[in-house]
Amino acid sequence: MEEHNGLKKKIGESNTKAFASHYAKSMFFTVVVLTVLTFIGTRLFIHIDLNLYGYMVGTLVFIGGFFYRFISWGERPPTKILIKKGIKLLFTKTTPKIAVQHLAIFDFIKKRGVERWLQHILIGWGCILACLVTFPLVFGWMYFTMNDNGSYTIVLMGLDLMKVKADGMIAWLSYNALNVAAIMVTAGVCMALHRRLKNMQARAEQKFIYDFLPLFLLLFISITGLLLTVQNVFLDGWLQPQMSLIHQFSVIVTLIYLPFGKLAHIPFRPMSVFARNYREHYGKEAMKECKVCSNHFVSVEQSNDVIQVLGVNDIDFNMKDGFNLAELCMPCRRKYRISRFSGFATHQLKVKEANQNAHG
Repeated sequence: MEEHNGLKKKIGESNTKAFASHYAKSMFFTVVVLTVLTFIGTRLFIHIDLNLYGYMVGTLVFIGGFFYRFISWGERPPTKILIKKGIKLLFTKTTPKIAVQHLAIFDFIKKRGVERWLQHILIGWGCILACLVTFPLVFGWMYFTMNDNGSYTIVLMGLDLMKVKADGMIAWLSYNALNVAAIMVTAGVCMALHRRLKNMQARAEQKFIYDFLPLFLLLFISITGLLLTVQNVFLDGWLQPQMSLIHQFSVIVTLIYLPFGKLAHIPFRPMSVFARNYREHYGKEAMKECKVCSNHFVSVEQSNDVIQVLGVNDIDFNMKDGFNLAELCMPCRRKYRISRFSGFATHQLKVKEANQNAHG
Protein backbone atom coordinates (compact mmCIF):
# COMPACT_ATOMS: atom_id res chain seq x y z
CA MET A 1 0.00 0.00 0.00
CA GLU A 2 2.82 2.37 0.90
CA GLU A 3 4.63 1.47 -2.35
CA HIS A 4 1.45 2.23 -4.32
CA ASN A 5 1.05 5.63 -2.63
CA GLY A 6 4.72 6.37 -3.20
CA LEU A 7 4.35 5.54 -6.90
CA LYS A 8 1.32 7.82 -7.25
CA LYS A 9 3.24 10.61 -5.51
CA LYS A 10 6.20 10.22 -7.88
CA ILE A 11 3.89 10.28 -10.92
CA GLY A 12 2.22 13.44 -9.60
CA GLU A 13 5.59 15.09 -9.01
CA SER A 14 6.82 14.16 -12.49
CA ASN A 15 3.68 15.65 -14.07
CA THR A 16 4.16 18.85 -12.08
CA LYS A 17 7.84 19.11 -13.01
CA ALA A 18 6.94 18.78 -16.70
CA PHE A 19 5.70 22.39 -16.57
CA ALA A 20 7.48 25.50 -15.35
CA SER A 21 4.43 26.69 -13.41
CA HIS A 22 0.70 26.24 -12.89
CA TYR A 23 0.25 28.99 -15.47
CA ALA A 24 2.21 27.08 -18.13
CA LYS A 25 0.30 23.88 -17.35
CA SER A 26 -3.09 25.61 -17.59
CA MET A 27 -2.21 27.33 -20.87
CA PHE A 28 -0.87 24.11 -22.42
CA PHE A 29 -3.97 22.06 -21.69
CA THR A 30 -6.28 24.91 -22.69
CA VAL A 31 -4.61 25.30 -26.08
CA VAL A 32 -4.70 21.52 -26.58
CA VAL A 33 -8.42 21.37 -25.76
CA LEU A 34 -9.22 24.34 -28.04
CA THR A 35 -7.19 22.76 -30.85
CA VAL A 36 -9.00 19.43 -30.51
CA LEU A 37 -12.43 21.12 -30.40
CA THR A 38 -11.53 23.23 -33.44
CA PHE A 39 -10.29 20.10 -35.26
CA ILE A 40 -13.62 18.39 -34.59
CA GLY A 41 -15.83 21.45 -35.15
CA THR A 42 -14.25 22.44 -38.48
CA ARG A 43 -14.33 18.87 -39.80
CA LEU A 44 -10.56 18.33 -39.82
CA PHE A 45 -9.72 22.05 -40.24
CA ILE A 46 -11.65 22.29 -43.51
CA HIS A 47 -14.13 25.03 -42.57
CA ILE A 48 -11.86 27.76 -41.19
CA ASP A 49 -12.68 31.44 -41.73
CA LEU A 50 -9.34 33.26 -41.99
CA ASN A 51 -11.17 36.59 -41.66
CA LEU A 52 -11.66 35.67 -37.99
CA TYR A 53 -8.01 34.79 -37.38
CA GLY A 54 -7.35 38.05 -35.51
CA TYR A 55 -10.20 37.34 -33.10
CA MET A 56 -8.73 33.88 -32.44
CA VAL A 57 -5.31 35.32 -31.58
CA GLY A 58 -6.93 37.96 -29.36
CA THR A 59 -8.92 35.26 -27.57
CA LEU A 60 -5.81 33.19 -26.87
CA VAL A 61 -4.04 36.27 -25.49
CA PHE A 62 -7.10 36.96 -23.31
CA ILE A 63 -7.05 33.39 -21.99
CA GLY A 64 -3.36 33.75 -21.17
CA GLY A 65 -3.96 37.01 -19.31
CA PHE A 66 -6.96 35.54 -17.50
CA PHE A 67 -5.00 32.52 -16.30
CA TYR A 68 -2.16 34.75 -15.13
CA ARG A 69 -4.57 36.94 -13.17
CA PHE A 70 -6.66 34.06 -11.82
CA ILE A 71 -3.74 31.86 -10.76
CA SER A 72 -1.93 34.74 -9.03
CA TRP A 73 -5.18 35.48 -7.20
CA GLY A 74 -5.93 31.83 -6.51
CA GLU A 75 -2.51 31.22 -4.94
CA ARG A 76 -3.29 33.57 -2.07
CA PRO A 77 -4.02 31.69 1.20
CA PRO A 78 -7.56 33.10 1.73
CA THR A 79 -8.47 32.39 -1.90
CA LYS A 80 -7.20 28.82 -1.63
CA ILE A 81 -9.52 28.23 1.31
CA LEU A 82 -12.48 29.79 -0.51
CA ILE A 83 -11.92 27.73 -3.68
CA LYS A 84 -11.29 24.49 -1.79
CA LYS A 85 -14.38 24.78 0.38
CA GLY A 86 -16.41 26.31 -2.46
CA ILE A 87 -15.82 23.24 -4.61
CA LYS A 88 -16.75 21.04 -1.66
CA LEU A 89 -20.06 22.90 -1.26
CA LEU A 90 -20.75 23.22 -4.99
CA PHE A 91 -23.39 20.48 -5.06
CA THR A 92 -25.45 21.75 -2.14
CA LYS A 93 -29.16 22.49 -2.58
CA THR A 94 -28.66 26.25 -2.47
CA THR A 95 -26.19 26.40 -5.39
CA PRO A 96 -28.75 26.63 -8.24
CA LYS A 97 -30.65 29.45 -6.52
CA ILE A 98 -27.48 31.38 -5.69
CA ALA A 99 -26.12 30.86 -9.21
CA VAL A 100 -29.30 32.31 -10.73
CA GLN A 101 -29.27 35.29 -8.36
CA HIS A 102 -25.59 36.13 -8.91
CA LEU A 103 -24.97 35.06 -12.51
CA ALA A 104 -28.32 35.41 -14.28
CA ILE A 105 -30.60 38.06 -12.76
CA PHE A 106 -27.99 40.02 -10.71
CA ASP A 107 -30.44 40.22 -7.83
CA PHE A 108 -27.82 41.65 -5.46
CA ILE A 109 -27.48 44.77 -7.66
CA LYS A 110 -31.22 45.50 -7.58
CA LYS A 111 -30.80 46.53 -3.93
CA ARG A 112 -28.65 49.45 -5.13
CA GLY A 113 -31.36 50.71 -7.48
CA VAL A 114 -33.45 49.54 -10.43
CA GLU A 115 -31.55 51.74 -12.89
CA ARG A 116 -28.17 50.27 -11.91
CA TRP A 117 -29.67 46.78 -12.04
CA LEU A 118 -31.05 47.39 -15.56
CA GLN A 119 -27.74 48.70 -16.88
CA HIS A 120 -25.94 45.63 -15.50
CA ILE A 121 -28.54 43.34 -17.09
CA LEU A 122 -28.11 45.04 -20.48
CA ILE A 123 -24.30 45.09 -20.38
CA GLY A 124 -23.93 41.65 -18.79
CA TRP A 125 -26.33 39.72 -20.99
CA GLY A 126 -25.32 41.71 -24.06
CA CYS A 127 -21.69 40.62 -23.55
CA ILE A 128 -22.74 37.03 -22.80
CA LEU A 129 -24.86 36.86 -25.97
CA ALA A 130 -21.99 38.30 -28.03
CA CYS A 131 -19.55 35.72 -26.60
CA LEU A 132 -21.96 32.83 -27.21
CA VAL A 133 -22.12 33.82 -30.88
CA THR A 134 -18.57 35.04 -31.49
CA PHE A 135 -16.40 32.34 -29.91
CA PRO A 136 -18.10 29.36 -31.66
CA LEU A 137 -17.72 31.21 -34.99
CA VAL A 138 -14.09 32.18 -34.31
CA PHE A 139 -12.99 28.61 -33.49
CA GLY A 140 -15.15 27.03 -36.17
CA TRP A 141 -17.43 25.21 -33.76
CA MET A 142 -20.44 26.67 -35.56
CA TYR A 143 -20.88 27.83 -39.14
CA PHE A 144 -23.49 27.98 -41.91
CA THR A 145 -23.58 26.31 -45.32
CA MET A 146 -25.78 27.52 -48.20
CA ASN A 147 -28.13 25.05 -49.86
CA ASP A 148 -29.43 25.17 -53.42
CA ASN A 149 -33.06 25.54 -52.33
CA GLY A 150 -32.57 28.93 -50.65
CA SER A 151 -31.97 27.61 -47.15
CA TYR A 152 -29.04 27.37 -44.73
CA THR A 153 -27.71 24.45 -42.75
CA ILE A 154 -26.49 25.28 -39.26
CA VAL A 155 -23.45 23.13 -38.49
CA LEU A 156 -22.47 22.67 -34.82
CA MET A 157 -19.30 20.79 -33.85
CA GLY A 158 -19.11 19.22 -37.29
CA LEU A 159 -22.71 17.94 -37.20
CA ASP A 160 -25.60 19.30 -39.28
CA LEU A 161 -27.80 20.72 -36.57
CA MET A 162 -30.78 22.01 -38.54
CA LYS A 163 -31.88 23.56 -41.84
CA VAL A 164 -33.49 26.99 -41.80
CA LYS A 165 -35.07 29.18 -44.47
CA ALA A 166 -32.88 32.08 -45.54
CA ASP A 167 -35.75 34.52 -44.94
CA GLY A 168 -37.11 32.79 -41.82
CA MET A 169 -37.18 34.00 -38.22
CA ILE A 170 -34.44 31.64 -36.99
CA ALA A 171 -32.10 32.78 -39.76
CA TRP A 172 -32.89 36.44 -38.99
CA LEU A 173 -32.15 35.94 -35.29
CA SER A 174 -28.91 34.12 -36.15
CA TYR A 175 -27.74 36.92 -38.46
CA ASN A 176 -28.71 39.71 -36.09
CA ALA A 177 -27.77 38.19 -32.73
CA LEU A 178 -24.63 40.32 -32.56
CA ASN A 179 -26.64 43.43 -33.51
CA VAL A 180 -29.10 42.73 -30.69
CA ALA A 181 -26.16 42.26 -28.29
CA ALA A 182 -24.58 45.52 -29.52
CA ILE A 183 -27.81 47.46 -28.94
CA MET A 184 -28.13 46.02 -25.42
CA VAL A 185 -24.52 46.90 -24.55
CA THR A 186 -24.82 50.39 -26.06
CA ALA A 187 -27.95 51.13 -24.02
CA GLY A 188 -26.39 49.78 -20.81
CA VAL A 189 -23.11 51.67 -21.30
CA CYS A 190 -24.95 54.94 -22.00
CA MET A 191 -26.93 54.50 -18.78
CA ALA A 192 -23.72 53.80 -16.86
CA LEU A 193 -21.93 56.82 -18.34
CA HIS A 194 -24.92 59.05 -17.52
CA ARG A 195 -24.89 57.92 -13.89
CA ARG A 196 -21.14 58.31 -13.54
CA LEU A 197 -21.18 61.82 -15.01
CA LYS A 198 -24.32 63.02 -13.21
CA ASN A 199 -23.79 61.58 -9.73
CA MET A 200 -21.38 63.85 -7.83
CA GLN A 201 -20.19 61.09 -5.47
CA ALA A 202 -19.50 58.78 -8.41
CA ARG A 203 -17.62 61.54 -10.23
CA ALA A 204 -15.38 62.10 -7.21
CA GLU A 205 -14.50 58.42 -6.97
CA GLN A 206 -14.03 57.61 -10.68
CA LYS A 207 -10.74 57.23 -12.54
CA PHE A 208 -10.60 57.42 -16.31
CA ILE A 209 -8.36 54.36 -16.90
CA TYR A 210 -10.17 52.10 -14.43
CA ASP A 211 -13.80 53.25 -14.62
CA PHE A 212 -14.41 55.05 -17.93
CA LEU A 213 -12.04 53.31 -20.36
CA PRO A 214 -13.81 49.89 -20.12
CA LEU A 215 -17.14 51.54 -20.92
CA PHE A 216 -15.68 53.44 -23.87
CA LEU A 217 -14.15 50.23 -25.23
CA LEU A 218 -17.48 48.38 -25.02
CA LEU A 219 -19.24 51.34 -26.62
CA PHE A 220 -16.71 51.53 -29.45
CA ILE A 221 -17.03 47.80 -30.16
CA SER A 222 -20.83 48.01 -30.22
CA ILE A 223 -21.00 51.08 -32.47
CA THR A 224 -18.45 49.79 -35.00
CA GLY A 225 -20.27 46.44 -35.06
CA LEU A 226 -23.59 48.13 -35.78
CA LEU A 227 -21.95 50.30 -38.46
CA LEU A 228 -20.87 47.14 -40.29
CA THR A 229 -24.53 46.14 -40.63
CA VAL A 230 -25.53 49.66 -41.70
CA GLN A 231 -22.81 49.72 -44.36
CA ASN A 232 -23.82 46.31 -45.65
CA VAL A 233 -27.59 46.89 -45.74
CA PHE A 234 -27.92 50.57 -46.62
CA LEU A 235 -24.60 51.60 -48.21
CA ASP A 236 -23.87 48.56 -50.42
CA GLY A 237 -20.74 47.71 -48.44
CA TRP A 238 -19.15 51.17 -48.75
CA LEU A 239 -15.91 51.23 -46.67
CA GLN A 240 -16.93 47.97 -45.02
CA PRO A 241 -13.43 46.36 -45.23
CA GLN A 242 -11.93 49.35 -43.41
CA MET A 243 -14.62 49.34 -40.75
CA SER A 244 -14.22 45.58 -40.35
CA LEU A 245 -10.52 46.06 -39.51
CA ILE A 246 -11.33 48.88 -37.06
CA HIS A 247 -13.94 46.72 -35.35
CA GLN A 248 -11.62 43.72 -35.19
CA PHE A 249 -8.82 45.87 -33.75
CA SER A 250 -11.12 47.26 -31.04
CA VAL A 251 -12.23 43.75 -30.05
CA ILE A 252 -8.65 42.48 -29.86
CA VAL A 253 -7.52 45.45 -27.74
CA THR A 254 -10.45 44.91 -25.37
CA LEU A 255 -9.73 41.19 -25.05
CA ILE A 256 -6.09 41.92 -24.20
CA TYR A 257 -7.11 44.61 -21.69
CA LEU A 258 -9.97 42.65 -20.11
CA PRO A 259 -8.04 40.43 -17.62
CA PHE A 260 -6.15 43.41 -16.17
CA GLY A 261 -8.85 46.07 -15.81
CA LYS A 262 -12.24 46.49 -14.22
CA LEU A 263 -13.89 44.16 -16.74
CA ALA A 264 -11.97 41.26 -15.16
CA HIS A 265 -14.80 40.88 -12.66
CA ILE A 266 -16.92 39.41 -15.48
CA PRO A 267 -15.00 36.09 -15.79
CA PHE A 268 -14.33 36.14 -12.02
CA ARG A 269 -18.02 36.49 -11.17
CA PRO A 270 -18.73 32.73 -10.75
CA MET A 271 -16.49 32.78 -7.68
CA SER A 272 -19.21 34.76 -5.89
CA VAL A 273 -21.28 31.56 -5.81
CA PHE A 274 -18.48 29.91 -3.80
CA ALA A 275 -18.35 32.84 -1.37
CA ARG A 276 -22.13 32.91 -0.86
CA ASN A 277 -22.30 29.14 -0.35
CA TYR A 278 -19.45 29.38 2.15
CA ARG A 279 -21.16 32.07 4.24
CA GLU A 280 -24.61 30.49 4.21
CA HIS A 281 -23.53 26.90 4.83
CA TYR A 282 -21.19 27.53 7.75
CA GLY A 283 -23.43 30.30 9.08
CA LYS A 284 -26.10 27.66 9.73
CA GLU A 285 -23.74 25.39 11.66
CA ALA A 286 -22.34 27.61 14.42
CA MET A 287 -21.82 31.33 14.89
CA LYS A 288 -18.85 32.94 16.55
CA GLU A 289 -19.44 34.97 19.69
CA CYS A 290 -17.49 38.18 20.08
CA LYS A 291 -15.05 37.84 22.97
CA VAL A 292 -16.11 41.24 24.33
CA CYS A 293 -19.82 41.84 23.66
CA SER A 294 -20.85 38.17 23.05
CA ASN A 295 -22.75 39.11 19.88
CA HIS A 296 -22.70 36.62 16.99
CA PHE A 297 -20.95 38.22 14.04
CA VAL A 298 -19.52 35.49 11.72
CA SER A 299 -19.51 31.71 11.55
CA VAL A 300 -17.03 29.78 13.68
CA GLU A 301 -15.58 28.31 10.47
CA GLN A 302 -14.91 31.73 8.96
CA SER A 303 -13.35 33.01 12.16
CA ASN A 304 -11.04 29.97 12.35
CA ASP A 305 -10.13 30.38 8.66
CA VAL A 306 -9.23 34.05 9.17
CA ILE A 307 -6.94 33.15 12.09
CA GLN A 308 -5.38 30.37 10.01
CA VAL A 309 -4.72 32.69 7.06
CA LEU A 310 -3.17 35.29 9.35
CA GLY A 311 -0.89 32.58 10.71
CA VAL A 312 0.15 31.49 7.20
CA ASN A 313 1.13 35.08 6.48
CA ASP A 314 3.04 35.34 9.79
CA ILE A 315 0.63 37.96 11.12
CA ASP A 316 0.08 37.57 14.83
CA PHE A 317 -3.03 39.25 16.22
CA ASN A 318 -3.06 37.36 19.54
CA MET A 319 -3.69 39.97 22.22
CA LYS A 320 -2.43 39.98 25.80
CA ASP A 321 -6.06 39.81 26.92
CA GLY A 322 -6.21 36.17 25.82
CA PHE A 323 -7.99 36.43 22.45
CA ASN A 324 -7.20 37.00 18.81
CA LEU A 325 -8.25 40.30 17.28
CA ALA A 326 -10.16 38.32 14.62
CA GLU A 327 -12.41 36.99 17.41
CA LEU A 328 -13.93 40.44 17.95
CA CYS A 329 -16.83 41.89 16.02
CA MET A 330 -16.07 45.00 13.96
CA PRO A 331 -17.36 47.58 16.49
CA CYS A 332 -15.42 45.97 19.37
CA ARG A 333 -12.36 45.59 17.15
CA ARG A 334 -12.34 49.32 16.43
CA LYS A 335 -12.86 50.14 20.10
CA TYR A 336 -10.04 47.78 21.08
CA ARG A 337 -7.64 49.48 18.67
CA ILE A 338 -8.50 52.81 20.29
CA SER A 339 -7.86 51.31 23.72
CA ARG A 340 -4.35 50.30 22.70
CA PHE A 341 -3.53 53.93 21.95
CA SER A 342 -5.52 55.62 24.70
CA GLY A 343 -4.76 53.16 27.50
CA PHE A 344 -8.47 53.17 28.40
CA ALA A 345 -10.54 49.98 27.93
CA THR A 346 -12.91 51.52 25.40
CA HIS A 347 -13.82 48.10 23.98
CA GLN A 348 -15.51 47.19 27.27
CA LEU A 349 -17.92 50.13 27.18
CA LYS A 350 -21.52 49.00 26.61
CA VAL A 351 -22.19 51.72 24.07
CA LYS A 352 -23.38 51.00 20.55
CA GLU A 353 -21.83 52.77 17.60
CA ALA A 354 -23.85 55.23 15.53
CA ASN A 355 -23.22 53.02 12.48
CA GLN A 356 -25.24 49.91 13.27
CA ASN A 357 -24.45 48.35 9.86
CA ALA A 358 -20.80 47.78 10.80
CA HIS A 359 -21.02 44.07 11.59
CA GLY A 360 -19.08 41.03 10.44
